[in-house]
Amino acid sequence: MWLCLECDGPNPEYKCQDCFSQYFEQISLKALGLCIQLGHITGQQCVNPHCAFNDDFVIIDIFGIHEVSLDFCSCAIAESHMQQLLQMSLFPSMTSDPKTAATFCVLEQYHLLSFESKISAYEFYHGLRRMSDNTGLLLIKGQYESFMRMIREWCHLKMLKCSGRGHDPKGVEATAQACPHPGKNLPDNWKDAPRCWLYGLFLAIDANFWLKHKAVSNDSVDPSLSSGWAYFVEDEAYKGFLDSNSDNTQEKSTCSSHNAVNMADTKSNRRLAATGLGTVNCACHNMKRPNAVGDLQKGERYVNMDYLFFSMLHHTVINTLNVSYDIFHLPAHIEECQTSFSFNFKSGVGRTDGEAPERGWANINPVASSTKEMGPSARQDTLDDYFQDSNWKKVVKLGHTMLQKMKDALPERQDHHEALDDLEEGLRGEYSAALAQWREQVEAWEWDPAKPNPFKRRAESMYGSSSVTLSLWLLELARDDQNDIQTGTCLALHEDCTLSVLISTGLKLEEQQWRMKADRAGLRVHATDNQEGKMLQQNNTLQCRIDTWTKLQELYMPSLAALCVSESSVSGGIATAVATPETVKLWLPSQIGKTAPCDTHLQTIEWKLWYVQAHDALRSLCSNLCAQTAILKYKNRNLRGQGANMRAQNTLKAVEARLEAAASTYEHAHKALMVLAPLLNQTGWHSSLWPLNQVDIRSMTDLLWGESEGTRKLSWIWNMRGAAPDEMDKDNTLEGEYFFSVLEASSLRAYAMHWAEEVELLNEEMWRILQFFKWGVQCWDKRGLEDALHDVDDDERKGLIAYTKRQASLC
Repeated sequence: MWLCLECDGPNPEYKCQDCFSQYFEQISLKALGLCIQLGHITGQQCVNPHCAFNDDFVIIDIFGIHEVSLDFCSCAIAESHMQQLLQMSLFPSMTSDPKTAATFCVLEQYHLLSFESKISAYEFYHGLRRMSDNTGLLLIKGQYESFMRMIREWCHLKMLKCSGRGHDPKGVEATAQACPHPGKNLPDNWKDAPRCWLYGLFLAIDANFWLKHKAVSNDSVDPSLSSGWAYFVEDEAYKGFLDSNSDNTQEKSTCSSHNAVNMADTKSNRRLAATGLGTVNCACHNMKRPNAVGDLQKGERYVNMDYLFFSMLHHTVINTLNVSYDIFHLPAHIEECQTSFSFNFKSGVGRTDGEAPERGWANINPVASSTKEMGPSARQDTLDDYFQDSNWKKVVKLGHTMLQKMKDALPERQDHHEALDDLEEGLRGEYSAALAQWREQVEAWEWDPAKPNPFKRRAESMYGSSSVTLSLWLLELARDDQNDIQTGTCLALHEDCTLSVLISTGLKLEEQQWRMKADRAGLRVHATDNQEGKMLQQNNTLQCRIDTWTKLQELYMPSLAALCVSESSVSGGIATAVATPETVKLWLPSQIGKTAPCDTHLQTIEWKLWYVQAHDALRSLCSNLCAQTAILKYKNRNLRGQGANMRAQNTLKAVEARLEAAASTYEHAHKALMVLAPLLNQTGWHSSLWPLNQVDIRSMTDLLWGESEGTRKLSWIWNMRGAAPDEMDKDNTLEGEYFFSVLEASSLRAYAMHWAEEVELLNEEMWRILQFFKWGVQCWDKRGLEDALHDVDDDERKGLIAYTKRQASLC
């Protein structure tokens, strides 16, 4: 047991009240008699002290929340109460009669912890309360609202101080040092430079639907400390513009079905003031641009994103813009978009991928749970502070980042140039003219995007005709029948059934058999009477269609009866159960093969139909894989809750079912083509129709085991050209090697050019960074000279100059 000096004396029986207990009791600093005197140096007594309001003052420190006695100086030369607190590194909660203050240490600690761990002010404050009393039994005065107010003011002042702006109405003037800034880090003749793409601005537009905001408070109750000074747009002008365009209907996407756009007007915003956040970033360095962030009231509407984009453009005079709108990843778009707008084929962009905003959201998303409950202006000020810190950390790492990029770019440039040289050397002999023509087309398109795009992976690039679908080919067969009837050369043995009708109907019946098998397999053990009745009706209908078709088939294939008898004899005449319609063998030419004679016309028609149907199946695979990618992306970004995710899963199951059906159709078509090809001497078709394995059914962005983005290879299904009626040349061989070799050469040329551009761009950015820092040093030195002329006392003047010198040394 510990005793005070009086009780630890010669009389052991005497104990004061404080020492009567056998353990330490928690007691406030005020109860212990601590009194803090402000306005004077240590040891100097104030002749006119004035206690704090109601003699009740609370100081929030890193070790807890303390009640103290505090006296202000009321001498004749005394400064304001706020100034006296600040001189002691105490930040007051209000400017007049403050009753609460926080130490600079605790404010700085929370500020840094919030950046690194995304801890909320609520969690931090209640952690301090538990440090004061972890039992929860003692009454500690609630100062949470005061702490929130001090934190917000502290963060705002720190941002202005570090930016050297103070109360300048121009605000923080957020910039990315490597981006082009005329008058700061560009040569004087940059507008007339021959390689003007080096001085272009790379921008990436994106939205984040994690950063929602509930309809809490309003601007009048919660005014902003820096409206339009930093990254958020000026709120009043922004809302006024949206109100004036509230009647505009959202333009529907003409590409893939992008729900983020098409459903913007129908997106639920119940009890939400903002459904997300829209931003414009530097696409190269992933830094937020000034006045380029704004709330989205109802999804990703163009009217919001357009305002943010042009608001950001007010801060630059650069006339070369490379803009990437990451509303959806490029592989989810239609083919024309992928080849026309991909940075992989554009010149003057280096290795910019346009995915910068996506990488930045992971850092800011954890604060969504706290910012969505804040007032509108408090939320914007808080997010501005987080964006400022994120930009600063990227600035600090610019040296390492640029060095690593250069280390990666130099060997890649060398490797791609060597690969291009090797491929062109192999093509110069046989395909030199075609290669030169293709290069001219590529260069013409790079100079003028209105020219034909040579990167389109379609059959018309090679043959000058459009891809043929199954429906179009059936139309062609019907026209051929019409022509034969009119010329008297029709070989039809029945007035209602020509050769093409017989085979096409047989293929449809076979498809119905597959569906019947799938439906029967999906029928549960305890099926209802209604389900069994519908199944039986489908069964009867299919059986009648097969019987009718078989009678017509016997007219054109007289050997069929003998073939059926032979098939029965091979089975040994063993009695089997009654065959169901889906198990009946239709004896199409591809099923007969070489076992019996068959009309060549029938084999040719079936060959053409299977060939086109195989390409149709591949197109279905690709389109459904794009849809699957789009749905997964939308689900991960926008859907929350069990109900919404269950609906998305049902949609994904439907897409997977279509993928399985397309794969099954392709496999049947490929097997039929393998049988018919030698009978008709068809060669070359297998260069575009390969055997389909499960590993081949993957999207453009999927990686196989052991692959990375740099080593990723596309599945062959994305390289198909489509079926064309004149796809065979005179020798009945396919010139696919020519097409793919030249296309590969063009792609390699684009990649080699981009890596060379990347090296040039990195060199230019490194020079711009150094020039920007030199400009920063000059600005801080200029501020130091201005501070020296301020009409302030010597100590304050020395402090201002010292701060400008320190900031200049950081540049």
